[in-house]
Amino acid sequence: MTKQFKLTGWHVLAIFVGAFGIIIGVNVALAWNAVKTFPGLQVDNSYIASQTFDVRREAQEALGWTVETSHDDGLLELAITDAKGYPVQPAHLEAKVGRTTTERDDHMPDFRFDGRAFVAEDALAPGYWNVWLTAQAQDGTAFEQRLELYVGE
Repeated sequence: MTKQFKLTGWHVLAIFVGAFGIIIGVNVALAWNAVKTFPGLQVDNSYIASQTFDVRREAQEALGWTVETSHDDGLLELAITDAKGYPVQPAHLEAKVGRTTTERDDHMPDFRFDGRAFVAEDALAPGYWNVWLTAQAQDGTAFEQRLELYVGE
């Protein structure tokens, strides 16, 4: 004969504490990893940055620049054109390439202007990438843009 199991209050308490202990433990682990891998703030003080946002945006739009990015055979290309479609060579250009969710893959490719676009040798792994472009026009106007890039297999 088998012995009949008797569910007591202590058993219910152990099940209750165990179940919620697992749920709380998983939530703490997920929150810890989310905070640990967060790349950080975009600006030190968002209120101060917002005070000049409209002025900077209007100045940037007045340039009429369009930027397209592509990656083919290990070559990363940034093509900047003006409103008439002519290539633009800014006075200063910096671009950071990285993933959205982590800073681990962030890097600054060494771009050179080939007369039509800025190119850099960069063997990007397949997937989605961001290119954070910062440039300065010949008249000193700042130009900033985040571009999305998909690299296929």
